[in-house]
Amino acid sequence: MSDKSLTLKGPTWPRALSFFSGLGMMAASVLTIRHFFLANYPATIYQGSFCDINAFFNCDSSAFSPISQIFGVPLGYFGLALGVLVALGAVFPSPSFERTNASLSLLNVLGVIGLFSYSVFVLHSLCLLCSGYYLFSILSFILFASSGLGRGLGRFLRPSLKLLTVLAVLTLAGAYGFLQYHQVKDEARSGTVLKIVKQYYELPLVKPPSLISPFWTAKATDRFEEAPIQVIEYVDFLCPDCLVLNQQLDQLKKEFEGKINIAFQFFPLEAKCNTVVAKDFHPGACDLAFLAAHDPSKFLAIHDEIFANFNYARDPAWRLNLARRYGVEEALQDPQTQDLVRRIIDTGAEYEKTSDRYAHGIRSTPTMIINNRLLIGTLPTQDLRAIFQALVEERKAGSRKFLENWIPRPKGK
Repeated sequence: MSDKSLTLKGPTWPRALSFFSGLGMMAASVLTIRHFFLANYPATIYQGSFCDINAFFNCDSSAFSPISQIFGVPLGYFGLALGVLVALGAVFPSPSFERTNASLSLLNVLGVIGLFSYSVFVLHSLCLLCSGYYLFSILSFILFASSGLGRGLGRFLRPSLKLLTVLAVLTLAGAYGFLQYHQVKDEARSGTVLKIVKQYYELPLVKPPSLISPFWTAKATDRFEEAPIQVIEYVDFLCPDCLVLNQQLDQLKKEFEGKINIAFQFFPLEAKCNTVVAKDFHPGACDLAFLAAHDPSKFLAIHDEIFANFNYARDPAWRLNLARRYGVEEALQDPQTQDLVRRIIDTGAEYEKTSDRYAHGIRSTPTMIINNRLLIGTLPTQDLRAIFQALVEERKAGSRKFLENWIPRPKGK
């Protein structure tokens, strides 16, 4: 039997590293959980999600993804629990604790591989907070593999069933607590939504852009300003948060059919066509804008297909095939099309700066101008729905009646 041990040989460097890896897992998990709730339950209208750093290294995609939670419990909680066990195992060592942690480290690293693969190959993005957890988890696994009790694969297959049962019960109890917290946050949304609607009305009024895009994704009236809800969205086809916004607006324009106009204001974050903001995040975004704008009669179909195939749209071959199928190959060399797109983009320079880092107000995507109020980033769907409903009520009543009368009914009444 091997005399190796990661935690039972006194104060050694491997044991210290094991403790450090557990702390790292805990820290990364806490930050991930925090981001999950901030992204899904923003407390104010100023905390919207937007592409302002990098399209690939993007935590919002993970926070909004189907795997961000398990039955209402943020996935980060389980990482936090594992990190606590690794750290405690280094501080209070025992043979059964070490064997159990070794088994859990194997399951954890397999989960890390699965999550990493899902992020890269399905979401086409990677959360830096999650990546921190991945690195510390791999370090922990390597330590158990190189210094843990036992030999070969067998060291990972000998957990203490008694200890494992106790840990499972404690973990499930903590998960139940997180579930309750999540439900409380969800139930509190009604008050937060009302607060966000009020904050929306407190935003300063801005003028519409000098050129409102002729490319609309929803049309209730011929004149843009005549609809109760008027949305001008500055969007990049390759921005993950723009994909989220597109999905939200697809739902909301059905709910508010006949009451909403949405103008698609091209704003690719690529230096090839955008000189308003010094960002070059999304190679190919300008070409997609040119393709969509070339033939107005085909805009909506191309728009929908790009977002429906978001994970493929970065591929030049896919874009070329898209152009051929819709017969818009000329867009990539057509000066008239490209001039129109650039003139739409340039309207972003008409707004006062909202950050000291950038010269103009339109500096990231998505950015919306909703009835002459500028809103940066996405918000939860229920927040946007409430803002839209307030605008409809305002148009009907000639006042902000919605703000005064909207009181959500208690459940069960």
